Amino acid sequence: IITNSQSDMLDVRNCGSDSTRDLLAFTHGHGHGSNLVRAVGKHTGQHFFLLRHLVCDERNFMRICKYLLALTLLLFSCDMMAQQEMPFISPTATFINSAGEEEESTSYSGSAPVKAIFRANPSNIGSYYPYYEWRFYKEGEGSIEGEKEPYLIRYEEETEYTFKEAGSHRVACYASFVNGVDTIAYDDVESFTISISESKLEMPNAFSPNGDDINDTYKVKEYQSLIEFHAYIFNRWGQKLYEWDNPAAEGWDGKYHGRDVKQGVYYCLVKAKGADGRKFTIRKDVNLLRGYTEKSGATGGDQ
Repeated sequence: IITNSQSDMLDVRNCGSDSTRDLLAFTHGHGHGSNLVRAVGKHTGQHFFLLRHLVCDERNFMRICKYLLALTLLLFSCDMMAQQEMPFISPTATFINSAGEEEESTSYSGSAPVKAIFRANPSNIGSYYPYYEWRFYKEGEGSIEGEKEPYLIRYEEETEYTFKEAGSHRVACYASFVNGVDTIAYDDVESFTISISESKLEMPNAFSPNGDDINDTYKVKEYQSLIEFHAYIFNRWGQKLYEWDNPAAEGWDGKYHGRDVKQGVYYCLVKAKGADGRKFTIRKDVNLLRGYTEKSGATGGDQ
């Protein structure tokens, strides 16, 4: 940009998207006709900015202000263009719980296991070669600042991990883009927090498969953060009637080979393991009350 005291015109030359900021040195001269503003620029390739021969008096004061404003806006525009063309990442995380429900968020709090899909989402890579790091930290065992080592590092642009251990986890995304001697690095652009609750498991002691859609199946009463689960139903002679390995499943409907079993007492055995390492072994009697109704509270005889 070249201006002088003889012209009000701005001459814009070679303003590219990769131009650098210029350092404007403001100096006061001696006398009415001396220079007020002198520009000292950084030269990058063909890009050079210069202000010269601005005479400071009342007549030219507004003209000088206009020149400076135009230069500021032009440099800002060039820098914005440069940033838009630089490679960048916009990390995201999708969490999928044990029920298959998906949610994109920066945090998750709930039961284990939970599957997480982390995506770096790079843009404007161009001729740059990308490097990615997903660093996994656990509360009390490290920090994002790097005081201690992460318990896991992944190097893919997109990576998956299933959280099974109770406690607070944090995942940070790091990336660098290399093109010859030029390197653009991003440290911890976005981090994600995952809080896994302590495990819990409760089984009921009765159910009433009478077709009223109330307590018709024998299933888990309450559970939380289970990473292993297996349940069995036996009759009083030790014959296995049913088994299932998903705590969210409907459980036993009171049938064996498609036929209703008799009302009476059966036996349940459950073995499970929680995300916090807790092991469950539950043995309990199960009362099958086929004639029981919620309204009357009455039970009938064996069928």
